[in-house]
Amino acid sequence: MKVAIQGERGSFSHEAAEQMLPSCTVIPCARSAEVFDRVQRESVAAAVIPIENSLAGTVAEHADLLLTHEVFIQKEFLLRIVHNLIAAPGVKLNALRNVLSHPVALDQCRNFFRHHPRIEPVPFYDTAGSVKHVVANRLPDAAAIASRHAAREYSGKILQAGIEDDKRNFTRFFLIRKSPGKTGIAGKKGSPASAPGYQRLLPRGANKTSIAFKVKNQPGALFKSLSVFALRDISLSKIESRPLRGRPWEYVFYVDFLRGDDEPARNALRHLSEVAEFVKVLGIYRAA
Repeated sequence: MKVAIQGERGSFSHEAAEQMLPSCTVIPCARSAEVFDRVQRESVAAAVIPIENSLAGTVAEHADLLLTHEVFIQKEFLLRIVHNLIAAPGVKLNALRNVLSHPVALDQCRNFFRHHPRIEPVPFYDTAGSVKHVVANRLPDAAAIASRHAAREYSGKILQAGIEDDKRNFTRFFLIRKSPGKTGIAGKKGSPASAPGYQRLLPRGANKTSIAFKVKNQPGALFKSLSVFALRDISLSKIESRPLRGRPWEYVFYVDFLRGDDEPARNALRHLSEVAEFVKVLGIYRAA
């Protein structure tokens, strides 16, 4: 099975993909939009994307792409993020002047730079890509911050392991597939998961749903939207608003709730479609 990821081989996305689908063939992509386009065109069977980090929050670009592409979340996975200092073989810690990595990874290793003030953090496009760069060019005074997976992939040497500030650092990944059509918009006829073609995408034991919706611009609209879940004792595990691209000062709410494709969830979605401007079911899957 071909599975697209954003970033280089050896990235955390690569590691998550192999954990979620051990026999998959990973297809690295330079841009996130390319990942989603490949899934939609069916040049790959699926993609694995990071959607949220327990410290940095939501990956905004991926939330936007989930809304605009006809894809369906089929699985989630939590990966413990361990940052390692990696250099070309033979390079010593006391020789370092620069450390390259993705800005989020650099930000999560502030204590390392506080204890090594002569070393400058340098933003790079990808964690694994930074390892690839310093090892391929055998940089004598630079290292990278990335996973142990990246060190193996590019034959780098780990100078220090586990340099992240917070040991409870996790990233939530989604496995996405092409949806069977535009039935992702919930209407009065019920959940899109009950439409033809969707049942094959639902994993056994699915107990979590991700949706996006836009409320009408009127008093009490958000209260009415959230009440559809409260009235049915459905627990929300996440709610977040995002700007709606192309429509300034308008917002979409992203919600995760802890029910699968059952009668209370279908009734809640039917009710929500009556009080919201639109509702899109992004996925129904088993909670990690």
